[in-house]
Formats: sequence, structure tokens, C-alpha cells
Amino acid sequence: MRKPRIAVILDENTSGDGARYEATKGYFKGVRDAGGLPFGIPYLPEIVHVVLEEFDGLLSVGGRFAYPDDWYLPGEVSKVPSSERFAVERAIVEGYLARNKPVLGICAGMQMLACLNGCRLTPDLRAMMPDAFEHDRRGQLHPVELAANSRLAAIIGEQTIVVNTFHREAVAQLSPSVVASAYAGDGIIEAIEIPAYRFAIGIQWHQELLVDTDHPGNRLFQGFVEAAR
Repeated sequence: MRKPRIAVILDENTSGDGARYEATKGYFKGVRDAGGLPFGIPYLPEIVHVVLEEFDGLLSVGGRFAYPDDWYLPGEVSKVPSSERFAVERAIVEGYLARNKPVLGICAGMQMLACLNGCRLTPDLRAMMPDAFEHDRRGQLHPVELAANSRLAAIIGEQTIVVNTFHREAVAQLSPSVVASAYAGDGIIEAIEIPAYRFAIGIQWHQELLVDTDHPGNRLFQGFVEAAR
């Protein structure tokens, strides 16, 4: 049986000079272990059509780069650098949704998926919610509660899981077409899904850093690759 080909949007070193593509190996291992074939995708506009037509699923990875001002709550703007990633990734995500091909967004990938479907972000969740947990610390762990009737809960098979957290921005306002499928204990949205599509799920945590552990969230990679078959 042909293995699903999964396009993996690469990240870049926006904290430096932006001259290098970057991607945690766990993204590729998670897809491979779930039965897919992962391919890294650079920010080249001329390959967008090829990615749309020749790959079966899209994994949109984490990263720190600015979105358009109107993707944030009124009066708020991003505090991170802009990136040429945005335009290429937007075209690919929109193309996948138009073709109803599976999309899995992780961290920034979740935010892209959410905002393309009408949601709005906060650029600084602690400024919006001073009593929120510390979400922007690599290695920090906290539990999330999965929505009982969500597709995410059906895939993972647990009501509560413990996840890592490494993000400053967050989805702050949902649109009617997007549902929250997981929350942290402080009320921050930790996962979203878009029921109109056969597989469009975003998670705020970094599941790719947990692929070498026996973590129930790794079932999400399996559900994603299965949807791409």
C-alpha cells in the first residue's frame, strides 16, 4: 500500500538572521512512525502548486513570526519578526482546505489554521490574562482538558492529558466555524478543530517533542496520517 506523502512546512531561525530553515526531527519521526512519508517544504512560491497536488496531507509546524495586524484582537499587534514563511504557508493551507485534504497545525500552525477561519489572536497571553499559567517556557508541563465530543478526544482517547507549553501568542477569540477542543486550566485554548473539513485540527503544544515517549497525544499523528490515506 502506498504510504501517504505528508508536506511539512519548515520553520526558520527568526530569532537570528532568518537565513536558515529549521525543523525539529520529531515532526518527521511522528509522521514516519504513524505510517506516512514526511517531506520538508521550503518557502518557495513556485512549488506551492506541486505541494497542493502531489501531497496527501499538510503538517504546519511551530514557529515565531508575525501575522497581519487584523489577525489580532483590536488594537493589538505582534511582537515578533515578520517572515516570508507567511505568504507561502497561507497559500498552501488555503489550498489544502479548499481540496479538503488533511491539515494538522502545531503551535503557529494551529494559529494559522484558526485565523484563516476567522479567529483572532492575542500577541501576549499573559498581558491579556495576568493570572494565566507560564506558557512560554520550554519544558514546562501542564494538563489540558479535551472536549468530550471533539474529534481530538476521539483520536487520543483520553479526557485529560499533560502537555508541554512554549508559546506567547494564543487564540483569544473563536469564530463560529471553529470549535475549541482542548483548554488549559487557566482557560487558554489549547486545541481547535474545524468541523466543516474532514481533518483540520490544531494543537498549541509541541507533540513533536514527545514522539519518543509513550504519550497518548502521539495518537494524533496516527489519526492525521490515516486521514491522508
